[in-house]
Amino acid sequence: MGSFNTSFRQDFVLVGFSDFPQLELILSVFISIFYSLTLFGNSTIIILSQLDVCLQTPMYFFLCHLSFLDLCYTTSIVPQLLVNLQGYDRTISYGGCVAQLFLFLALASTESVLLVVMAFDRYAAVCRPLHYTTIMNPLLCLSLAITSWVGGFMNSLIQTSLMMTMPLCGHQLNHFFCEMPILLKLACEDTEGTEAKMFVARVVILIFPVTLILGSYANIAHAVLKTKSMAGCKKALGTCGSHLVVVSMFYGAAIYTYLQPKGSYSESKGKFVALFYTIITPMLNPLIYTLRNKDVKGALWKVLGRGKDSE
Repeated sequence: MGSFNTSFRQDFVLVGFSDFPQLELILSVFISIFYSLTLFGNSTIIILSQLDVCLQTPMYFFLCHLSFLDLCYTTSIVPQLLVNLQGYDRTISYGGCVAQLFLFLALASTESVLLVVMAFDRYAAVCRPLHYTTIMNPLLCLSLAITSWVGGFMNSLIQTSLMMTMPLCGHQLNHFFCEMPILLKLACEDTEGTEAKMFVARVVILIFPVTLILGSYANIAHAVLKTKSMAGCKKALGTCGSHLVVVSMFYGAAIYTYLQPKGSYSESKGKFVALFYTIITPMLNPLIYTLRNKDVKGALWKVLGRGKDSE
């Protein structure tokens, strides 16, 4: 019996999907494919945004940050998961567990704030089109991006620090990475005060952004309903629809995992839900944002055309 703040001498054991041995090979294959697609899709968006002048706008500036976030927090989880699925090594050191917890929370929290910024950008584009370039000037865009990163990392620092003060009984984690809910399940003393502070931090980083996003889209819907142009209406819906899909997937899974009571958290279900937001959502984001996006398709064809010409 040890505690989290004194267990640096011992490793944690990540059970992963070893309780579903029949699924490990299948999961390994699919996760490898999804991870490769995630790397390709998000890297493509970042590269195209830098190469094509038409994509150097506030919307794609923030989309680049989202793609970079998806690359980072997927990479913080997937390589170790693939090793775990092969059964070679299911352990993670104390320091590695703390680092993984901090990094994942920081990147996910940053994405939560960034999605609010992207909703504000869409609000300005649809509801204030004549003043859009003035409102979303380069200095404001950079400030909003920095605020997203600082806010996300500060939230993670607070939660990780509180987590490290909690004594844990045992070193076996029924998960494939060091995630907050599974560590809370190991708490072996009365930690209601600490858990309450952590819960407040999670509410701030999840519910407050959702409220702001819903408010932005309520204003967008009101502006769209007032417009008499069918083409303008379709363009606004097309621009905002992809963002709403991403918002629904991200916050739906996050709220399910992080805002339910500790006693009702299912470790088995939690692992499969975590697969959704650590593997599937980062892979789908580039597709959702670019599938019906003529600007990105045009930029891709330009780059491919240059490549053929150079040959």
